[in-house]
Amino acid sequence: MASKNHTVNENSIYNLLTRYSTMDICPLHMPGHKRNSQLLADNLPYNIDITEISGFDNLHDPRGIIKETSKIADALYGSNKTFLLVNGSSCGILAGIRAAVKHGDKIIMARNCHQSVYHAAELNALQTVYLLPKIDQQTGIGGSISPLQVKAALDNNPDAKLLVITSPTYEGVVNDIEKITAAAHKRGIAVLVDAAHGAHLGFSDYFPDNSIKSGADLVVHSLHKTLPALTQCALAHINSNLINHQKMAAELAIFETSSPSYILLASIDNCLRLLLKDKDQLFKTYENNIKCFDYAIKDLKNLHIVCHGSNYLNNHQCLFDFDPGKIVISTRETNLTGTILANILREQYRIEPEMAGSDYVIAITSICDSKDNFKRLADALIAIDQAVIPNKSIKTMANVLPRQLMRISEALDLNGTLIAFADATGMVSLEYVWAYPPGIPLLVPGEIIDKNIVKQIHSFVSAGINLKSSFGEMPRQIKATSV
Repeated sequence: MASKNHTVNENSIYNLLTRYSTMDICPLHMPGHKRNSQLLADNLPYNIDITEISGFDNLHDPRGIIKETSKIADALYGSNKTFLLVNGSSCGILAGIRAAVKHGDKIIMARNCHQSVYHAAELNALQTVYLLPKIDQQTGIGGSISPLQVKAALDNNPDAKLLVITSPTYEGVVNDIEKITAAAHKRGIAVLVDAAHGAHLGFSDYFPDNSIKSGADLVVHSLHKTLPALTQCALAHINSNLINHQKMAAELAIFETSSPSYILLASIDNCLRLLLKDKDQLFKTYENNIKCFDYAIKDLKNLHIVCHGSNYLNNHQCLFDFDPGKIVISTRETNLTGTILANILREQYRIEPEMAGSDYVIAITSICDSKDNFKRLADALIAIDQAVIPNKSIKTMANVLPRQLMRISEALDLNGTLIAFADATGMVSLEYVWAYPPGIPLLVPGEIIDKNIVKQIHSFVSAGINLKSSFGEMPRQIKATSV
C-alpha cells in the first residue's frame, strides 16, 4: 500500500523548492522579488488562503478592499482604471484585445509580441498585419518599432481596429510609445501595450517613462517580473475611453479564474503599498547598484553589455530607448554562444540568468537585488571576458517575415499532417514554432515555411536553443500542408 504521508517525499515540489532556497545561487531572473527575505515574508501562508467570503470583496465585482487596492495602482501609475490580475499578463492581453475588437477584425501588431497576442488573434479570427523590428547588428536583439513604421502600416490598413506593441521587450528595448500612440489616435485607433516587463518603469527618472504616461489606451503589467510580487501577479490599466472598461471587466470574467488566490491578491496589494511608501528610496538604491555595476564592467573588451558599462544607447541606432534594469550580455564578438555563457555563469559562478539566446544572455534585475548580486555578476563577467577568445567576424543578420497565406484561425481549421521539418520547405505551417523563453513565435499557423525560416530555426538548434511547437515535435517534425 502506498504511503499517505506525501510530505516526506524528498522529491516533492515543496521539498525541492525548500532545498533550492538554501543554495548559494544568485537569482538574476524572474520573479522580481528575488526571494529577498529581508524585504519580504518567506513562508508559504496556508493560513491566509481563503475564497471570496464575506468582508473580502469580489475580484470580478470589486467594491471593497480589492477596489481600494486598484485605486492605489491608479494613483501610482496614473491610470484611469486598473484591474488586478492573478492569471498573469496573458489573461489581461487576451481580455484586452477581445474588449477592443470584434470577431474577424484586422489588427496591427509588432511581430515580437508575446504568444498570448497571437492566441487572441486565433480565438477572434483576426487578420494580422505585422510590424517587424530591425535587428541590432552588434548584439542580434530586435530593435524598436519606429513611429514611421506605424504610420505606414496605419496608412496601408485604414480598416485596422487596434495596434498592439510590446514595450519594453524581453530584452529591455523600449519603443517611442508617445509618438506611436499619437499616430494611432489621429485615426481613432486604440493602442494596447504589452508592458509585462515594464511594471517598474516610471518610478524614477533614471528609467524610461511607463506607457500609461506616454498615452497608451490599455497597458498590461506583470508585477512579478520586475517588482516584489509573487508569480502570476499582474495589472491591466485602462487609460482612455477608446477601451470600454465594462467590456474589459466582462472579458476578464472569461479569461481569468473565478476562484482568485487571495495570497496573490495580497501580494499585489503588498507590492503596491511598498511602492507607495518607499519607491523613492528603493529606486535610488537600485539606480546606485546599476551605476556601480556599470563602472565595474566599463573595461570589458570582448563581451558587450547592451547600454551598460562603456556601451551606450547611441551605439545602437535601432533602439529608441533601453531599460537599464535588463542586463543583456552579447557574445557575438567571442567564441562563446549564449547557451555556453549561461552554463558558465550557472556552473562556475552559481548565477542563474533569465534566458540564453543564440548569441546573448539576459539577466533580469530589480529593486530587490542586493549590491552583492550586482558585484557577483560583474566579477564573473570580468573574469569570463579575460578568458574568452575574440571573434570579430560578425555576420549580418536580417529579420524577414514569412509569407502569410491565411489567417491563423483558418490554418488551424485545416487537417494537415506531421512531416519531417527537412521536407517542409514551401509548405504552410499549421502550428506555432517558438523559442521559450520568451515565447515569441518564429513561425505562425498560416505562414509559408520558406528557406529563411528554415535557416533561422537550424541556427537556433545549432546554438542549443530550446525550441517549442504546438505539437511538440520540433525540430524533428512540423504539422503542415501543401500550398
